[in-house]
Amino acid sequence: MMRNILLIIFSFFFLISCENEDIDKGYVIEINEKYELIYPNNFPELTFDTIKYPITKNGVKLGKMLFYEGKLSRDNTISCGSCHIQEFAFTHHGHNVSHGIEGKLGIRNAPAIQNLAFAKNFMWDGVIHDLTRQSLAPISDVNEMDSTIEEIVSKLKKEEKYKSSFRAAFGSNEINGEKILIALGQFMAVMISSNSKFDQFLSGNISLTENEQKGYEIFQQKCSTCHSGTLQTDESFRNTGHYYNSQYADGGRFRVTLDSIDFMKFKVPSLRNIELTAPYMHDGRYYSLEAVLNFYSEGVQDNKNLDPLLKQNGRIGIPISNQEKNYLLDFLKTLTDQDFITNKNFAEF
Repeated sequence: MMRNILLIIFSFFFLISCENEDIDKGYVIEINEKYELIYPNNFPELTFDTIKYPITKNGVKLGKMLFYEGKLSRDNTISCGSCHIQEFAFTHHGHNVSHGIEGKLGIRNAPAIQNLAFAKNFMWDGVIHDLTRQSLAPISDVNEMDSTIEEIVSKLKKEEKYKSSFRAAFGSNEINGEKILIALGQFMAVMISSNSKFDQFLSGNISLTENEQKGYEIFQQKCSTCHSGTLQTDESFRNTGHYYNSQYADGGRFRVTLDSIDFMKFKVPSLRNIELTAPYMHDGRYYSLEAVLNFYSEGVQDNKNLDPLLKQNGRIGIPISNQEKNYLLDFLKTLTDQDFITNKNFAEF
């Protein structure tokens, strides 16, 4: 009862604070309730600053509209959702690297959008540390969306639906770049994947099959140092012995630090929903999980920056037998979260 009274009072003062001309124009004014993030107790602490950027229902709603809005690109053809497709854990399934306007190609595989509210940095090279700023990279990239915030604002100001949506989310129908980025950040922050078979196993609700359990044990022995915790990544940057792909001329973390020790170091990706996110690696060079495992057991190339974990006991790579690979594949499939990839709250329509 007290909550309802407070909402009524809030609604009253919100309404009377609105400019009369906005009410006369028929803009929809809604109570902007807090969006409650729900995730398991074994998840790490949030890194998304909910004090600076409070997550609200209308903010998330606006962020979703913008996520699927083609007008964020120069020629109005490419949205965030073009390269981040829900049924594939918000990756660009089947494409080595992202495809932008006019069929242009980026230089990197589109990473999954999931559990970013817990991440410390973003992009394959970690150049961005604030989720509300992450969207700037693809928006401004000439091979992806090739646009500017100013151009996007100009387009959105012409549409009544965005005037009312911005008012509902921020209390004013003013549209600007800061609000666009915050709304996109809110939407990405709520995209939490936490109900895979493995999650249910960790919570004690189900058991793994014999093969899945064997795969889990092998995973703990040979993979979990890098792919650690409930996020399935330690968020470190590592050189894993891949050859330099001159087609994309991407030196990884080196592009950020300009320190030669970081050449060909890329962020360790999460393995959540990994069954759905092919192709793999920063440039999408492997089209199957089998190929990834074969690389780590037989294809790692030695170099001065090679991660020490891949150079132990006089051997390059990770010793994995064919049978162990089969067990690992069975385990990796338990990381698929069907609820996440079918959640209508994240879908375009």
